[in-house]
Amino acid sequence: MRSSITARVLLAALVLPLIAACSDKVTTLSGPSPDRVYAQVDRLGNPLVSEVFFPKRDHGLHNGSVPATDVANGFAAKIKAFTDAFNRGPLIGNTLGAVLVPDMLMVYPNRAGTTAGWLSWALANGYGGRKLSDDVVDAGLTAIFGNLLDPNATVLAGLTSDNVSTSVRTYLTTFPYLEAAR
Repeated sequence: MRSSITARVLLAALVLPLIAACSDKVTTLSGPSPDRVYAQVDRLGNPLVSEVFFPKRDHGLHNGSVPATDVANGFAAKIKAFTDAFNRGPLIGNTLGAVLVPDMLMVYPNRAGTTAGWLSWALANGYGGRKLSDDVVDAGLTAIFGNLLDPNATVLAGLTSDNVSTSVRTYLTTFPYLEAAR
């Protein structure tokens, strides 16, 4: 009974930042030529960085900044503080802080494309990037609340998946790669 209540409290702690993730802050960035201006609304290099690790008050800072300022903005420390709050241990917090800051989707085209996948560049000397079929939310939750990064870590049951299957999609081998909307 107590573990059920603990799991519910932990799930609520995870879901609240996701619910509060909306922001109306807009930052204007210069484009590749002086006659173009882009409004950066969100920054999603890696899944769950702002939505899970940062308090709501820091979402605008993350979304309105660029990866070059991530270290100065203390984002690795914020990731570590979050993982510490869930007693995930130093290995998980330090690893996530090291691979997610700066928050950029890394791609190494000199490595085999067959090794593409979220964080494969850091964890398996892989290509990096994402495959369409990657369930990056489950992968991120497993990295945080599972034992992927630390085999000795306790798995926090109920927090390692969003329970949304990727098997409902069909991926084509040519552009546009995604099936038509249903």
